[in-house]
Amino acid sequence: MYIIFLMIAVSVTVATAFLLAFLWAVRSGQYDDDYTPAVRMLFDNEVTTKSNKKTKEEQSIEKSLQS
Repeated sequence: MYIIFLMIAVSVTVATAFLLAFLWAVRSGQYDDDYTPAVRMLFDNEVTTKSNKKTKEEQSIEKSLQS
């Protein structure tokens, strides 16, 4: 009978430790954004340049469209 009380005490202690760890993680911001990091690799990295220079390929495409 003694082992049952010991196991209950140990399980309550472990459950309390997990609850405190979870609360600490929530307060420190670990769960603020759980969607974006999972899909971030699916987004294209677009390089924005402010130059108006066209590449030779773009120029040839424009010439073929104008003809």
